[in-house]
Amino acid sequence: MTAPAPFGPLQFQLVLLRRMADHQPGLVEEARHELGASLADMREANRRWQAMVRAPRGRGALNRYRSVLGVPELTLPRRVGDLECEALLWPVPLWPDLRFEVMAGPGGAVWNEWLVRAPGAAAPEFTSVTELRPWSYTVDEAARAFPPARPMEGSAPTRWSLAVTDRASGRERVAEFTWGLFQRLLPE
Repeated sequence: MTAPAPFGPLQFQLVLLRRMADHQPGLVEEARHELGASLADMREANRRWQAMVRAPRGRGALNRYRSVLGVPELTLPRRVGDLECEALLWPVPLWPDLRFEVMAGPGGAVWNEWLVRAPGAAAPEFTSVTELRPWSYTVDEAARAFPPARPMEGSAPTRWSLAVTDRASGRERVAEFTWGLFQRLLPE
């Protein structure tokens, strides 16, 4: 019996794509081909990731990310209220202008994990919610562009929603995100 292939950044990107496939199957298909991965590879990566997450004596979330993604490209201090935290950022080759960010609180507890704009990378500009394009914007960018954006509960642990008001029409819409990356605008 052969040992399974190592679980690394390629497989992690397939895990990110697996959740995004529910909303953007065409983009996921293109990205999967760009990575040279089959549908079976994506399913297997997701199966292995879920096994790591649910392992009774697992490594803990922060150590799991480090073992899969390696040494973070950047570790930045962040303050949340009175707490000193760390934001650990890793490059994601599918999205060169983004980084996968893990926000760790005191003691290494993971509070948040999602895609963010890389430091120094310019975010696309937009003035209307109808200009939002899948995979082009992060939660933070949409929230800043349409204040006061109202956070809403997502439909799964890796999903977020924001109620945003289009300045042009005054109409409220819901922007949905997976792993912090914009997927779709509701109602469509």
